[in-house]
Amino acid sequence: MNPRLTGFLIAAVIFFADQMTKWAVTGPLGVNEVGDQLILLPFFSLTFTQNFGISWGFLHADTDQIRWLLVAFTAAIAVGVTYWLVKEKEQWERVALGLVLGGAVGNILDRARLGYVVDFADLNFRSWPQQLCWSYSDGVCRPFLIFNVADAAISIGVVILLLRALLHKKEEPKENHEHA
Repeated sequence: MNPRLTGFLIAAVIFFADQMTKWAVTGPLGVNEVGDQLILLPFFSLTFTQNFGISWGFLHADTDQIRWLLVAFTAAIAVGVTYWLVKEKEQWERVALGLVLGGAVGNILDRARLGYVVDFADLNFRSWPQQLCWSYSDGVCRPFLIFNVADAAISIGVVILLLRALLHKKEEPKENHEHA
C-alpha cells in the first residue's frame, strides 16, 4: 500500500467506526433521548447527549446560522488537515492527521444532518463529572466527559502531533563539504 494513503485509510476507518457506534447506541441499544443511559461499568456508561457546540460544548450553536457557521468552520479545518495530510512526509504525522480528519468528518456529518453532534461515551469517575456540567441556553446541564469515537480520535491525533512537534528532532540537511 502506498504510505501516503495511510492517513486517508485511518480517516475512513475512524469515520466508519464513529458513525457505526453512534448508530448502534441510538438505534439497537435505544439510548437516543437526552439523558437516556445504559450503565456498562461503574465508571463507564452510554449516555445520550446532543452537543450543539464544539469541543467540550464551547461555541454553542443555538441558531441555524451559528450551526451552519460551525459546519463551515469545521469543514474549512478538515480541508486544511487534508491539505497537510497530502503534503506530509512523516508517517506518525500522517497517522495523527488521519485520526483528526476522520473524527472531524464524522462530527461534521452529525452537525449537518442533525443540527448537533451525538455524544454517548460517558466516563463517570464517582460523581466528579456530574458536578462539572456545561449549561446551555436551553437550561439543560450536560456532563463534561461525554464524548464519541470522533472526539477521541481528534484528541489522540492532536496529542500525537503535539508530542511529535515537541519531542521529535528533524534531521538537519547534510552540508556538502566537497573541496574543489
